[in-house]
Amino acid sequence: MLSTHSFKPIIPMRTGPSLQLRQGQSQSLVMTQQLQQSIKLLQCNALELKQFVEQELETNPFLNQDEPEAIEATPEEQDTAEGENEGEPREADFESDEHFTGEMEGNESWDESAAIETDYLRHDQSISTRTSGYDSDDDTRGIEDNASPGINLRDHLLQQLHLGTDDPARRIIGAYLIDTVDEAGYIKEELAAVADALGAELADVEAALTMLQGFDPAGICARNLGECLALQLRDKNRLDPAMQRLLDNLNLFADGKFDELQKRCGVDKDDIRQMVAEIRELNPKPGNNFTHEVSQAVEPDIFVRRLSDGNWHIELNMANFPKVMVNKRYYKKVTQETRNKKDKDYLSEQFGSANWLVRALEQRAQTMLKVAGELVKQQDAFFRLGVRYLKPMTLKTIAAETGYHESTISRVTNGKFLICPRGTFELKYFFTSALARAEGGGEDVSSQSVKHYIGEFIAQETEAHILSDDEIVDKLRERNITVARRTVAKYREALGIPSSPKRKRLKLQAL
Repeated sequence: MLSTHSFKPIIPMRTGPSLQLRQGQSQSLVMTQQLQQSIKLLQCNALELKQFVEQELETNPFLNQDEPEAIEATPEEQDTAEGENEGEPREADFESDEHFTGEMEGNESWDESAAIETDYLRHDQSISTRTSGYDSDDDTRGIEDNASPGINLRDHLLQQLHLGTDDPARRIIGAYLIDTVDEAGYIKEELAAVADALGAELADVEAALTMLQGFDPAGICARNLGECLALQLRDKNRLDPAMQRLLDNLNLFADGKFDELQKRCGVDKDDIRQMVAEIRELNPKPGNNFTHEVSQAVEPDIFVRRLSDGNWHIELNMANFPKVMVNKRYYKKVTQETRNKKDKDYLSEQFGSANWLVRALEQRAQTMLKVAGELVKQQDAFFRLGVRYLKPMTLKTIAAETGYHESTISRVTNGKFLICPRGTFELKYFFTSALARAEGGGEDVSSQSVKHYIGEFIAQETEAHILSDDEIVDKLRERNITVARRTVAKYREALGIPSSPKRKRLKLQAL
């Protein structure tokens, strides 16, 4: 951002019956085109970045894509190649971006000069594996494997998740569950296993699942056929006790034993025919109307793994960072052969643009690594112990520690993903608001922790004593957490928990 002086035009000024001309000077801030491009690069996700670099490679004659095969050649092979391809650019005539990695030793020190590993973690739903990088020369995929137009089920559910809750922990659990949804729209993984992987309470995972099951299309995220059909019937307000008994006896429905099914449901023949007809109109595979391409699996930008000494090792997924080089030898050659001033200006402009792109990519990588490192440092308890220990963290927190502006932190974390032993998460999920403890009560507490306490209190209440919001406020105060009653009501509604009178009626009905 540059500070410039500009002269305003001479403006006639009316002073009584005569006019005067005055010249004024003012200061203004101007963003250069390269600065604007750097900001754009920073907020690009992996796919957008690759597309941008590919476009630059096509239009700029002094940019080249790095080819590792050439680097691995033996000295004899290099001599032979130089003899056969005299005049071709060599490795030494290029400038390229660097690899980036870091380790957190006690969450304090970094080693950004360490060599990056040659193999990377990949993520397939909830399973982390180690594989080599993708080799474009060994592409055996068929046409049917390529992306086709249509709405992607995962993206469709994630959009609703972002709109459905602003709670980072709930989003983390919800995104994890969405990654386990199969093509038919079912969740096959046990909720207890999800809770164990995320370090969350089973009740929190169940609450997140209930939220997902309210998303479009009706019946999505069910764990079995009966639950899928029940969700669709509930959406149509047709899930009465008789219909629930029919769903509990789907084996009779499948075997065509409608007389026995009629007895189990306690209805007459006309009713059972109507109920069967309604069941047949439902969609047993609500996910089939969406596309299921390779894009459903998110490729992380950052790898976080725990070392044997308990510290964290953080590195960038260089597969998501296009490596480009500036061909200085070619630039020198063409400029010596060029006599036209206009052509020389064009070559100089393209050479400067190529150098800028290399530096911008390097700066982007350094910024992402630094921000990710500070994020892991701040949320160390989450990575070690689970989602219940999410620490209050805002953009301002990371900005203060890294020296970047909050807008820069926002661009770095939006649309970027990290993979860790607990799964793959978008960086922005780790930002959560904080509630202050009572005076002298120590560190602030995360809003997610308060929600966890509220859910815990309500889960322990009995039919004889249903807690009011005011009583929950008192219980939180006993834990040295001061919140207003309206805040408790807001968090309770966000958890999908009804008011105390309604909870009392529901418990009495259950009895």
